[in-house]
Amino acid sequence: MDDPITPTPALQPVRDLVRRELVERVLPSIAVAVAQRGRIVWEEGFGWADRERRVPATAHTLYSLASISKPITATGLMILAERGLIDLDRPIDEYLGAAKLTARNGDARDATVRRVANHTAGLPLHYHFFPADEPVRPPPMNETIRRYASLVTAPGERFQYSNLGYGLLDHLIARLAGKSYVDFMRSDVFLPLGMNRSSVGIGPGLEEYAAARYRSGSERLPFYDFDHPGGSAIFASAHDLVRFGFFHLKTRLPDQKAILADETLDEMHRPTATVPAAGQTSGYGVGWRTDENRSGYVTLGHDGGMDGVSTRLQLVPSAGLVVVVLCNAASDLPRHLADQICAALLPGYQPLEPGSAAQAGPPEPFAPPEDLIGTWTGAVHTYHGELPIRFAFQADGDVHARLGDQLETLLNDACLRDGWLTGRMMGDVGTTDAARRPYVLQADLKQRGAVLNGALIAISPPRVRLGNALSYWAELRKTG
Repeated sequence: MDDPITPTPALQPVRDLVRRELVERVLPSIAVAVAQRGRIVWEEGFGWADRERRVPATAHTLYSLASISKPITATGLMILAERGLIDLDRPIDEYLGAAKLTARNGDARDATVRRVANHTAGLPLHYHFFPADEPVRPPPMNETIRRYASLVTAPGERFQYSNLGYGLLDHLIARLAGKSYVDFMRSDVFLPLGMNRSSVGIGPGLEEYAAARYRSGSERLPFYDFDHPGGSAIFASAHDLVRFGFFHLKTRLPDQKAILADETLDEMHRPTATVPAAGQTSGYGVGWRTDENRSGYVTLGHDGGMDGVSTRLQLVPSAGLVVVVLCNAASDLPRHLADQICAALLPGYQPLEPGSAAQAGPPEPFAPPEDLIGTWTGAVHTYHGELPIRFAFQADGDVHARLGDQLETLLNDACLRDGWLTGRMMGDVGTTDAARRPYVLQADLKQRGAVLNGALIAISPPRVRLGNALSYWAELRKTG
């Protein structure tokens, strides 16, 4: 089962590139699988799935997928929609049970299941890790909803990528399916599609096939979990993801069941939200991102990235192409390799070269508009209570900030773009969740006349192992 499928001659240079980059970047392993028009043309693993146990990577090694979990969870969601158990255009609150969204902006009735799935429901940035070597475990989903499921923008107002939304989706899948999310995904998605080395988390009996996660390519990370498993917790092999891609391209293998109608797949792939992206047209449907690059090819896919994980699943429907690249360390290599594979197989495809994007220079000095200059006061709302907050905008661009009775600080790298104020400051929001990791506070506030509101995010710097991003509602009004 683990024998590689050697690449076609067109892909041999990419294979050489994988071998070279794996050594130069000191990465533990890469697994690649490529299929075109219903036939696998390359499938191979490189390096160590588990360095300490000297387990080599193969195309059948289970990798943590990070956000590639989203289109897989969305596939499960659409099974329930076809069964008439859920309506994508009804409020998600109707399916959540006792726990409900808190509408800080807009109306919760407009936060539909579809908007949750395409990241426009108004939910904030959120990721929350729970390592096995620490005593804290994910709380019940009802408690996560109480703490963090606030609509910080009105539904439909803005695309804001939110793992929390997919935590809500796995929660409603379990409620409506009559079995756990883990069991439903296995019985109704993985097994019918022949994805025998796929599971939510590492399923029983699959432990020996799973790749360990590594930080910076060398530090072995403990197993970790989330309070948003539907967005991040699935493991799968490169081979299984090709099978998943076949199904979504309607190129079903003989042993795959038609768990969704073709019309439902079209609905999933159809973008219903616009994703901000430089130099290309990008959208988001039900779990899938679409992109049209400069060479005119439309791709369907998803990336995944977090500590110890970088992954890429890329479909090119017009060419019947499925590309999978998985790595058990954080790196931009999977996306680059997927681009190079497409360039090798598709006439006229133009990959983005590493470093070709314009390098960001130093930020321009902040020049606040006249109506922003002055003092703004309000509160940050957390599950432990409220904290007063004050911003004082100076004409010279300095923004003095004070949270509660803490020391006054500056809002660094302040920027106002399209009405959104961003910047980072020191401060302590006082919650037990945030206190588990070092963090700074990131403002993400919309100016609405004499009101600033949105999220104040306790976000860990990149150097922090398994850092979190936890968002709290904040609102300030101009008082002077």
